[in-house]
Amino acid sequence: MARRIKMLTSLAICAALTVVLLPFTAAGGEGAAPFDYKKALHSSLLYFEAQRSGHLPHNQRVKWRGHSGLADGLQQGVDLVGGYYDAGDNVKFGLPMAFTVTMLSWSAMEFADDIAAAGEWRHVLEAIKWGTDYFVKAHTEPYVLWAEVGDGDTDHYCWQRPEDMTTSRQAYKVDRDNPGSDLVGETAAALAAASMVFRRTKPHYAQVLLHHAEQLFEFGDKYRGKYDSSIGEAYSYYASVSGYGDEMLWAALWLHRATGKASYLDYAVDMAEEFGGTTWAITEFSWDVKYAGLQILATKVLLEGKAKAEHKATLEKYKAKAEHYLCACLNKNGDAGNVNRTAGGMLFVRQWNNMQYVTNAAFLLTVYSRYLTSAGAGQEPPVLQCPDGPAYADQLLTLARSQTDYVLGANPAGVSYLVGYGQRFPRRMHHRGASIVSHRGDGRFIGCMQGYDNWFLRKGANPNVVVGAIVGGPDHLDRFRDRRDNYMQTEACTYNTAPMVGIFAHLHTETRSSPRNIEHKKFLQD
Repeated sequence: MARRIKMLTSLAICAALTVVLLPFTAAGGEGAAPFDYKKALHSSLLYFEAQRSGHLPHNQRVKWRGHSGLADGLQQGVDLVGGYYDAGDNVKFGLPMAFTVTMLSWSAMEFADDIAAAGEWRHVLEAIKWGTDYFVKAHTEPYVLWAEVGDGDTDHYCWQRPEDMTTSRQAYKVDRDNPGSDLVGETAAALAAASMVFRRTKPHYAQVLLHHAEQLFEFGDKYRGKYDSSIGEAYSYYASVSGYGDEMLWAALWLHRATGKASYLDYAVDMAEEFGGTTWAITEFSWDVKYAGLQILATKVLLEGKAKAEHKATLEKYKAKAEHYLCACLNKNGDAGNVNRTAGGMLFVRQWNNMQYVTNAAFLLTVYSRYLTSAGAGQEPPVLQCPDGPAYADQLLTLARSQTDYVLGANPAGVSYLVGYGQRFPRRMHHRGASIVSHRGDGRFIGCMQGYDNWFLRKGANPNVVVGAIVGGPDHLDRFRDRRDNYMQTEACTYNTAPMVGIFAHLHTETRSSPRNIEHKKFLQD
């Protein structure tokens, strides 16, 4: 899992590691056929089935997984069965799970036609609903939300399949006395976004989700505090470094979009400065730091011409901060600061699980390009006014595609960081369930230390392939080391893959609709 606290020392740790360089392959390079984005989309949705906790349905496609966590919440007298494991362990962390569902839902909203055309709409709905069903159960009272099941410390002492878990399944909650506005706000955002996805096909369910979202928003605003101050077990793994202001603004903007109620936009405007929405200029977007995403949502309101006169000045400030992020990705921010890039062209933010920043950037670049184009329908489309010159919608798309293709194999190592895609992909993912023989193949119990001795330390490939997982990826020199103990690079997380669902669908449509093969374009740095 992507532990925020330990990220700060990741560069020093990685420097001590012996790196095995993988040979260069010109996959997806100039003159090559376009990538199979439809297959990438199909694979990405399989990944969420591999990460399921709970009683698996009859139509489960990932057959090496089985039922797990069937007594979750029993000690506390609540039903917390279901949801997702975040990464390669067996803990259910609420904050990254909620962000995963928010991004899946945003993908589904923005790229619904593309996903449906690829034949994957039902699977997207199933992936979202697996998360939202769990959140509804975890929200047991208006001012109570169950935040986590299991804890990272005890879980990391063991290397076991989720089907064999013997580690603690203690559940942790936030409430009036122990608030967690960041977690509560993100869960409200996820439910509000998902309600829009289900509005047409499951209107009653959509209304249930929206009801919980509005209750949670009230909870988060009325009883303010960081969830990792209330739940110490979360601090070492998913610490809320950015605080709760970004999640509350993020939730307000999603609720405004879902309900149309002016009060939520009023909140985003009134609290913009206090919560950092119009003061923080950020060059990353992640499960922790939501500013770039919420600034783009606020800008959408402005671009659509739906803003009240008294809101426009604040929304313009949001827009300026959104474009700071986008210009930084484009390397057009001048002295204001750009996102670093590797020699191979990958956006590089942080050593530990850098791919989360790459995939989220690809998503925001693509979405903002669409917003710009829509705002300019019938006239000259708006442009980004970056410090180093204007940037256009097609430039955003070009960079988004270059990052996507890097993930799929257009990189110096010639490796697909989407597991199961292409000829060369990571075979030794840091993933408990994947690295141990499937319980279906060998139903004998595998104990805590037995898993470490017999499976974690093996040199060979994992017996199970977690198709669709996007691993942490290479370092700042485009080097990747495929070892099970190299968790900074070989562990995958649900929030790495979630934003790519929409991007893969969109690129499949774009490629398919072209009268000729669209050759891969390497984005040129200015």
